[in-house]
Amino acid sequence: MSGLINYLSCGLLWLGMLVKAPDLIRHWRDPYLRVICVLLALAGACFFLGAPPTVGAINHLSGVPNLAAPLTYASITAYSASSQVLIVYWRGGPHVHRTARRWIVAYTIVLVGIAVMFALGHTPMERRTDFDTYYATTPFTAEMIVLYLTGHLAAVSVTTVSSLRWARQVHGWLRAGLVTLGIGSLCGAGYSLTKFAAVIARWFGRDWTELGTTVSPAAAGLGAVLIVVGVLIPLAGPRLTQRRQARRTYARLEPLEHELAELLTRRALRLPRPRLSSPATRLVWRQTSIHNALGHLDVFFDRALYERTLEAAARTAGGAEQAEATAWAAVVAAAVVEERTGEPHRAPADAPDLLQDRAPGTALLVHIADALTRSPLVARVRTGTTEGSTRA
Repeated sequence: MSGLINYLSCGLLWLGMLVKAPDLIRHWRDPYLRVICVLLALAGACFFLGAPPTVGAINHLSGVPNLAAPLTYASITAYSASSQVLIVYWRGGPHVHRTARRWIVAYTIVLVGIAVMFALGHTPMERRTDFDTYYATTPFTAEMIVLYLTGHLAAVSVTTVSSLRWARQVHGWLRAGLVTLGIGSLCGAGYSLTKFAAVIARWFGRDWTELGTTVSPAAAGLGAVLIVVGVLIPLAGPRLTQRRQARRTYARLEPLEHELAELLTRRALRLPRPRLSSPATRLVWRQTSIHNALGHLDVFFDRALYERTLEAAARTAGGAEQAEATAWAAVVAAAVVEERTGEPHRAPADAPDLLQDRAPGTALLVHIADALTRSPLVARVRTGTTEGSTRA
């Protein structure tokens, strides 16, 4: 075998680790992030060490026949321990650190057992792909094989049950991640079960080597893909949601920025538009530009106009929020006109087409005026503390 499945799985897992590396550097004290990175690193190491070319290289360089086998088993055992610790930290609770230490101690004992059993066993013939079945009846080596498979099967079984059970109690991205992780762990269980089947068959004089050399690597590779996706979904999902919301908000604020564009340019109230930046950065730039324009228009905000427009719009608008949005649109548009011309711009209190004689594009403001209600300047208009609020 060329080990292609192993190297592809390893690359995917280590790519996931690289994705999380910047967060780990910024928050290196976070045990949850540390466990995630360790889990991805160890899972990748399992596939890398188990690839036939890597097995041959380790055995050749060390001069110890089949030394790659206990190293691979040790990495699988360490990965199993990290998956249990991840679930512990994921769930949280009052005894997180104590429970995590218990899992670490338990799998440390397994690691010691693997090392002792390999040292006591006798494996003179190098086996790159079928070590498990070839030495399944060799004293001490057989016990080592059973020990690591039992540890791995226990880990993936607990992870599968815990993930799927917990997924029923949560929603959103976390639920999707837990379901994916549970299915990936179930595929990982397929690795141990097929290996066990091949080993047990060997005990009874049957040759099911293909299960251990073909089926189990495929199950492990599929499990690796799903596990890394399941781990990253709860981390990347909220970010994707935030980016989508930032793009939507950025688009919704475009009419308001367009209404204020002439003022922003004439008064040099905004920085150059960011290029090749994230949606959040572009949104901050647009919000900052709008805030600067509203700050400049502060003295022109007319609370009396707002109240008259709100009263008129309440009789024709679809609801209180729409009426308030219409009132803010009128106030901002009037302030833009007054700032540019120096003359107050008034409207009839009961005109049904209240916004039609405002500045061009005012009607578009109605659709995004709700964004203004979060501005501290708007709060000042509502309480009547701006200079404009004193005008009749």
